[in-house]
Amino acid sequence: MKQTIEAFLELVKERNGHEPEFLQAVEEVAETVIPYIVKNDIYYGKNILLRMVEPERLISFRVSWVDDDGEIQVNRGYRVQMNSAIGPYKGGLRFHPTVNASILKFLAFEQVFKNSLTTLPMGGGKGGSDFDPKGKSDNEIMRFCHAFMSELFRYIGPNTDVPAGDIGVGTREIGFLFGKYKKLRNEFTGVLTGKGMSWGGSLIRPEATGYGTVYFAQKMLETKNDIIKGKDVIISGSGNVAQYAAEKVIQLGGKVLTLSDSSGYIYDADGINEEKLAYVMEIKNVKRGRISEYLEKYKNAQYVKGKTPWEIKCDVALPCATQNELHEEDANVLLDNGCICVSEGANMPSTKEAIAAFHKAKILFAPGKASNAGGVATSGLEMTQNSLRFKWSREEVDNKLKDIMSDIHKSCLEYGKDDDGYVDYVRGANIAGFVKVADAMLAQGVV
Repeated sequence: MKQTIEAFLELVKERNGHEPEFLQAVEEVAETVIPYIVKNDIYYGKNILLRMVEPERLISFRVSWVDDDGEIQVNRGYRVQMNSAIGPYKGGLRFHPTVNASILKFLAFEQVFKNSLTTLPMGGGKGGSDFDPKGKSDNEIMRFCHAFMSELFRYIGPNTDVPAGDIGVGTREIGFLFGKYKKLRNEFTGVLTGKGMSWGGSLIRPEATGYGTVYFAQKMLETKNDIIKGKDVIISGSGNVAQYAAEKVIQLGGKVLTLSDSSGYIYDADGINEEKLAYVMEIKNVKRGRISEYLEKYKNAQYVKGKTPWEIKCDVALPCATQNELHEEDANVLLDNGCICVSEGANMPSTKEAIAAFHKAKILFAPGKASNAGGVATSGLEMTQNSLRFKWSREEVDNKLKDIMSDIHKSCLEYGKDDDGYVDYVRGANIAGFVKVADAMLAQGVV
């Protein structure tokens, strides 16, 4: 089996050797899915996984725009349309200087499995640009978004590809992108999700990824007859996902101790309550400032520059910042400090070595493709509401989100439970996601 997996990975590496993030994502899936394929004749010998790792379409384009000084700027735009076997491509747009083909392919590949797990009819895709929104004026961001959509609009549509937001792309950017699409196509349609409430957006969508991450952590804890209430929780990041993960932890009675950004992290031993979280949201969403500004109002807190919060003692850890932010040494510190549960809010935030450490210690660990699927699930619900020309209440959407996260958890249990009762959520999520897509691909033939 080891040789079979290595032969597969070697073939993928020959084609994608310069794309480390993508190779990391493929390896993590291959190690759990290939043994399942070999044991099931329906999938064996069909090269299904090899087809899955090759994008159906990878689009790269130039984005030229004019800044406030009248200078012409040039960025790269991308859309990776990975797999459409079970529905139109669905996945976010990321605007960040680190964006490249490798990162977007890894995100699109993960999205295929994540979307499959939601039980909704959505394929996987991802896109974005190396454009950095930080420090840009609203007018500059508008001009960039309009230039970006002037090319992207050719490849997307409500039944083809439905992008959403991601890092650097919030409601403001979605608004600019949607406005340009509407003008170019001369139609009002649900082609983007994460829209504003007054023009087709869904209640709970901004909160969904963070809420879902916590709902999944709660489901894992329930398998041990435990709950979030009373737990010390550390969270990385301070953007959308981290903010609403913190909000849900507070609502469920947990104590949030940390938040972070790329410059460092804050530690508030008294706990970040609703009032303090509102101040964080003002800093990050309105002022677009740095997390260190938290200490200007709450002076008892500590700010640790240039580090991540994994050194803080906790019961539950929620990595909600970015990929590969939690390393093996961080995992060992968490374990030494008594952490019993890790639920990923970001995409692939834990390295392979960190995940191995969590599995060896047999703590509760949820990969992002399962635990952070609430965001895309609610995007799917937004698509449904757009198609119906209808809007569900906040309670209805939240209940549907809870049900979806519960269903994902059940799927992970079905395929991930070991003989000793330990649940390997990575294996469970990978196989459950694979089976639905693979069955669709088999039914549709070699296309």
